[in-house]
Amino acid sequence: MTVKKSSVAEILIEALPYIQALDRKTVVIKFGGNAMVDEALKSSFAQDIVLLKQVGVNPVIVHGGGPQIGKLLEQIGKESRFIEGMRVTDNETMDVVEMVLGGLVNKQIVSLINRHGGRAVGLTGKDGGMISARKMKLGPDDELHDLGQVGEVESIDPAVVKMLDDDDFIPVIAPIGVGADGVSYNINADLVAGKLASVLGAEKLLLLTNTPGVLNSDGELLTGLEAKETDDLIKQGIIHGGMLPKVSCALEAVKSGVKTSHIIDGRVRHSVLLELLTDSGVGTLIKS
Repeated sequence: MTVKKSSVAEILIEALPYIQALDRKTVVIKFGGNAMVDEALKSSFAQDIVLLKQVGVNPVIVHGGGPQIGKLLEQIGKESRFIEGMRVTDNETMDVVEMVLGGLVNKQIVSLINRHGGRAVGLTGKDGGMISARKMKLGPDDELHDLGQVGEVESIDPAVVKMLDDDDFIPVIAPIGVGADGVSYNINADLVAGKLASVLGAEKLLLLTNTPGVLNSDGELLTGLEAKETDDLIKQGIIHGGMLPKVSCALEAVKSGVKTSHIIDGRVRHSVLLELLTDSGVGTLIKS
C-alpha cells in the first residue's frame, strides 16, 4: 500500500513538538516480554532507540531475560523454582543469571542497536558500582521465604550512565547488583528501571508489557491517569495480579520526580516511537 507524501509529512509534523519537548531529556525504557523474543519486534525496538538518540533524546535501556534464563536452566537439567512469582536463585542459578543477563541477552541487544546505526554499550549493575543491592525479604517477618540471591535496590550511582550519555552512547543495563558483602543479586528489571529513572531525573519511564496497558473493570484501556487515580484503582482491586507490580513501579517513579510513566504494549511494532512521538500512543500514561 502506497502512503501519500502528504500523510508522511503530517506524521512528521505531529512528531515535531514531542521531539522538541524531549530534546536532551533522558528516557528510561524497560525492555522485556514479547518484544525481546520476536525478531520483528526486536528489530523495530532497536530502530526506535536509534532514532530517539539521533533526534536528541537520551534513551537508557534496562532489560529482563526470565524466559532465556529458564531455557538455559532447563538445558543443564536444573529445575526453576518460583515463590510468589520470584525465581529462587541459589549460587548455581545466579551463575546462569549472570551468564544470560550480563552476557547473552545484553550483548544481543547491544549488537542489534549497533547494527541499526546506534552506539550501544552493555553493562550490568556491577559495572562502575552502579547498583548496590540487598537481599530481598519476601513474606511476613515470622515466615520469611528464602529466595537466595534475589535482591532489591539499596542505592544507584548513575555516574557511568551519565558518562555514556554525555558521549552519545546508549547504555544497555542488565539488572544485576552487588551487596556490601560482595554477593551478586538478581533484581527485577522493572524495579531497576524505576529506581534508575528517579535517580537520573528522567523525563519519562517506559515499561514494555504483553498487554495493551492498564484496563478498567470493563476491560477498556485507561490512557491517562494521575497518581491519585492510580492509587484508587489499586485500592479498589481493579489493578491487580501481574499488572500490580508494574503499576506500583510506575507510580513510585512519578512520585519520585519522573514526569510521566508509561505502561505500553510491547507487542506493537515501533511501540516506543508511537507512545513518545504521536498524539494517540499505545498504552497507559501515569503522571504525578
